Order: sequence, then C-alpha cells, then structure tokens
Amino acid sequence: MRTRSFLRWTGAFAALGTLAACSPSTTKAESLPPLETVASVDLEQYLGTWYEIGSYPQRFQKGCTGTTANYAPGKGEMIAVTNRCFLDSLDGKEKVAEGRARVVDETSKAKLEVSFFGPFWGDYWIIDLAADYSWAVVGHPGRDYLWILSRTPQLDAEALDGIKARLEAQHYDLSRLEWTLQPAQAPAPVEAERG
Repeated sequence: MRTRSFLRWTGAFAALGTLAACSPSTTKAESLPPLETVASVDLEQYLGTWYEIGSYPQRFQKGCTGTTANYAPGKGEMIAVTNRCFLDSLDGKEKVAEGRARVVDETSKAKLEVSFFGPFWGDYWIIDLAADYSWAVVGHPGRDYLWILSRTPQLDAEALDGIKARLEAQHYDLSRLEWTLQPAQAPAPVEAERG
C-alpha cells in the first residue's frame, strides 16, 4: 500500500514539474525581480525534520495533513529526502515520498535541487531562515511554489507575521497560501517494527 502512495506522489511531482517547465512562471508573467535567497545556509544545521506550516497547494500534496520533510546525509554529496503526510486527517493513511537533493550554489548553499522521480529535478531555494534554524521558508525562482517550515508542529504568531511580511516584500501572493493541519505537539517517536 505504501508503494502505491509513493508512486502516485512521485509521479505527480514529476508531471507537475514538466508542466511548469512548459508554462510561464509567475515571476516572468508579472515581470517580477529575481527571487532572493538567504546569504548562507549551514546544511548540517538544516538537516533533520521540518513540519510544514503552510504552502502553495500542489496536486501531489492534495489531502495531506501532518506533512513533514526529513533531510539526512545521503550518498556522496547528496541529501536524502523523506516527505510524509497523512491523508485527509491526522489519523489517516500515511503517504511517503523518498527523494534526493543536491546543492547547486556552493557559495551560499541556499539554492538546491530536489528530485523524487528519475531525471526530474525541481528548484528548492531557501529564501528565509531563522538565526537558530527554528523555521525556514522554501521558494522557487518562478514564485509558483512556497513552503513555510518549522521545527515544531506549530509556529508562533510573531514569527509567522514576520515571515509573511518578508514574503510580501519578495512579491509572493499570500492569498494563495494554505495552512497545513498539524498536531498540537510533535508525536512521540515510534520504535521500528521488528522483522
């Protein structure tokens, strides 16, 4: 059952990336200035689990709640990516997608690419980041993708207000944001099943 969910998610991600490449981005369509990333990222500090607080809705995330992304050292210079969510409710069926990420800007390490399917890669730009890495904002140079992430399932209002103000300054349309249902607190770790 998990394999089917994985294939549906990765296949949709690849198809969406192909369609996006064939249509003008928001940045180009509205003649917006280039999107700016943060000056630098410590990737070791960035690794770990992030909770999705809000995002621009995408087809491959339809029905997702409790969405998380985990980043861990991968093969060679790659970063292993595991996205999880629960369909329709926090008690729903788990949906998992496994992929990989690579750095494309070695100077700042704020520009990466992510792949969940074959040769298809999508831009993953870190455009806002807390000094203590407690939250992050991930965008796309075309401004058609956006994710607000936090180390905890909930993000305090003051931090979120600041993020939204800076997103508006970067010409993001906040009316497109949808907020992700998350538990009140992080669930307790579950021990791996013994085979």
